Amino acid sequence: MTVNRYLRLVAGFFILLSVALAHFHNPNWLWFTAFVGLNLFQSGFTNWCLMMTILKKLGAKEG
Repeated sequence: MTVNRYLRLVAGFFILLSVALAHFHNPNWLWFTAFVGLNLFQSGFTNWCLMMTILKKLGAKEG
C-alpha cells in the first residue's frame, strides 16, 4: 500500500475512535476529532502532514 492509503486509513481510524470515545466515555474526545480534521485541512494547503513523514520513515511506498 502507498503512503496516501495508509494516511486515509489512519485518519479514518482516529476519527472513528475519537467519536466512539466521545460517545461512550467523555465528550472532550471530540477535540481530538477536530485536531485530526484541522491537520487534514492544513495538509490540503501545504501538502505536508506529520503522519505522512512518519509513514515514509516506516517504509511505506510513495504513491
